[in-house]
This record gives sequence, C-alpha cells and structure tokens, in this order.
Amino acid sequence: QLQLVESGGGLVQPGGSLRLSCDTSGFTLNYYRTGWFRQAPGKEREGVSCISSSGSSTNYADSVKGRFTISRDNAKKMVYLQMNSLKPEDTADYYCAADSGFGLCTLSSRDYDYWGQGTQVTVSS
Repeated sequence: QLQLVESGGGLVQPGGSLRLSCDTSGFTLNYYRTGWFRQAPGKEREGVSCISSSGSSTNYADSVKGRFTISRDNAKKMVYLQMNSLKPEDTADYYCAADSGFGLCTLSSRDYDYWGQGTQVTVSS
C-alpha cells in the first residue's frame, strides 16, 4: 500500500526554522511528482511547493518563495521541506501529497492522488 507520513512540525519562534519530512513508503518515488500543501483555520488549502519526479524542477507559492526549499531523495523515498525565516502567517497544518503524473509539478491540490495525515506548524513567540 502507498503511504505518506509527515513529520517535523512543531512550535517555533518567528524567524526560526523547521524541516518537514515526508516518508513515501511503498512508492517508487521517481515516478511521482510530490508537493507540500498547508491549511490554516478558516482558509482554503494552499499549495506551498512541489517538485518533479526527477527532482530537477520545483515550484513555490509567492508567499514562501525565498524562504522555503523543497527537495527529495528518491533512493531513500523521502521528500523534505526546509522552512526558514518563519512567520506567524506560516502557521498551518502541512500535508505531503503525491501524483503519478509526468512533467512539471503543480500547486493545485486537485491534481494529487495520495495524501499524508498532516503535521502541525505553529509560529509564535
């Protein structure tokens, strides 16, 4: 069975850093595009970042560009989101998602077939 399990969330102060991890156990990860999404209370789910199946191309939401970096290790079946210079506005539940399509990745949640359970990120002093 295909599984996505996020970890690494927690409470951090503004300006701090976190690295989120997504364990993609069961996937032949080089066949899947992967993305990170987040949802804050009262907000729609937002695409944060994504990475192509090969890892050669990425995409970022304007709100996180320059602060967040997505990466993947297909051999280890892991996807990461390095989050720096965190702001209170980054507070949300963060989800890892995978899509078996080819080509450039998308930040649209409707294009992803597999989802993790989420990990909470809270940015507060």
